[in-house]
Amino acid sequence: MLVAVLIANPDRPSITDAVLAETRAVLRTEHQPRILHGEVAAEVLVPGEPGIALALTEKLRAALAGEPLDLAVLPADAHRRKRLFLADMDSTMIEQECIDELAGTLGLKDHVAAITERAMRGEIAFEPALRERVALLKDIPVEVVDELIARHLTLTPGGRTLVQTMRAHNVHTCLVSGGFTLFTGPIAAMIGFHEHRSNVLGVAEGRLTGTVEDPIVGKAEKRASLIALRGTLGLGHVDTLAVGDGANDLDMLGEAGLGVAFRAKPAVAAAARVRVEHGDLTALLYLQGYAAAEFVG
Repeated sequence: MLVAVLIANPDRPSITDAVLAETRAVLRTEHQPRILHGEVAAEVLVPGEPGIALALTEKLRAALAGEPLDLAVLPADAHRRKRLFLADMDSTMIEQECIDELAGTLGLKDHVAAITERAMRGEIAFEPALRERVALLKDIPVEVVDELIARHLTLTPGGRTLVQTMRAHNVHTCLVSGGFTLFTGPIAAMIGFHEHRSNVLGVAEGRLTGTVEDPIVGKAEKRASLIALRGTLGLGHVDTLAVGDGANDLDMLGEAGLGVAFRAKPAVAAAARVRVEHGDLTALLYLQGYAAAEFVG
């Protein structure tokens, strides 16, 4: 059995009776919808094997192309609710790119942001692009980080609820980022992740040295983190969930049982089997079959 999930932005409820009727007609299912949250999220069971899920997703997207909805057809099995969750930080769990904000303190935000965008789109290699940008940050006082976190960084809506709800259901959570421990430590604590993994910036006498320690947490390291945690916890491939937006997240998303591209760069959205473009981060809970009444935080 499969399940079709429909998700709207909480600020723009869009799942009407007409939408649900069209969904049932397109997917040829006699099952009645299960409402997860008003007109924000719903699901309906669909007969079929996992091998046709992607084709049905595309069919539903085509039929509802004019609606501001995120759509996915997934296996409705015992592994739907995941037990390990890994998330990217920049432009995923927070709404900014930390390295761009750091560069902004030197008047270099636009220059660095342009490099970041190309790296996240997969147009240039992540590791050398990171070293190039970090070199420009030399001599920034470390205390600037605390000010940026307090005044300039914002958590993506739904993120804390996502993590707290999964933790309440005994899911291990890890923030894994191509960013920096100076940021992932405080951000992980704010949101409630069990742990964080990211790059370490060189610091001497209270200032950034313009260097980053090896190994760099990029595409390969993110995937390796998922595999390592999966092994430590004794979990299978299907028990894992990952979310990200950039090219350096693709391997991690591909390795996860459920990999979600969240408001992602075009190449990432195109490659991912599941994408969220309208909903907030609670969409990842709806995809797992959680109803809003079960949310924590």
